[in-house]
Amino acid sequence: MALYEYVCKECGHKFTKRQSIKNDSLPKCPQCKGDVKKIISGGTGFILKGSGFYATDYKNKSSN
Repeated sequence: MALYEYVCKECGHKFTKRQSIKNDSLPKCPQCKGDVKKIISGGTGFILKGSGFYATDYKNKSSN
């Protein structure tokens, strides 16, 4: 599930909706029932957690 941002073309209302990537875009504003447009946003950063992918990544300073 992803979080999508929308803005109404009629009243300017901005809102978010959690949807599956398979779902179609929302057609109507929940406030005025006007047409909406999906906003392309930066979203969140991509974070990898763990000990790293290479021996030199995030290596413990006390190890040799």
